[in-house]
Amino acid sequence: MARTKDFDENEVLTKAIQIFWYKGYNGTSMQDLVDGLCISRSSLYDTYTDKHTLFVKALESYQSNGLSGLQDIIEHTSSAKETIKKLLEFASTAMLGDKQQKGCFLVNAEVEVAPHDAEVNKLVCNNDKQMEDAFFKVIQKGKDSGEITNQQDSRALARFIFNALKGMRVTAKSTNEESTFDDIIKLTVSVLD
Repeated sequence: MARTKDFDENEVLTKAIQIFWYKGYNGTSMQDLVDGLCISRSSLYDTYTDKHTLFVKALESYQSNGLSGLQDIIEHTSSAKETIKKLLEFASTAMLGDKQQKGCFLVNAEVEVAPHDAEVNKLVCNNDKQMEDAFFKVIQKGKDSGEITNQQDSRALARFIFNALKGMRVTAKSTNEESTFDDIIKLTVSVLD
């Protein structure tokens, strides 16, 4: 008979995200995980097999939560420009509220792990594609309604805005000055005119 788990896997993933996000993949030891997750080493191995599998599951969970927040903003904001602005502000608010200045977990994984890990690279690339597609759809909707007047290709604009968002996520690792992010957001949104 299989043993029942005496821990909540979603809670463990939430804690794992915080540990990996703060220490990085290479900086996180199995002992860090055992201590931080408050589960036994055997439970950790039984459930996740190894550190890499837990890391990937943590990234997937983080990505899912982020895309959910993004979709909520897109669905509840009618103006295309306002949607773009709110998406950038959503990211900015989260980063400004992080006293540890961790930046973005996915961007950190993209820099640290993805160049040497096909599975993480694929996950990051899929996330980037979904984000870019979301910006593209909003921009195209704005162009179709006449709200967005920039004649540049909608895909190119989506890539530019997503790149600005990624840059903000990196910048958040070194500063938490609200005016810095306000300036980036204001200028980024201005390219839609």
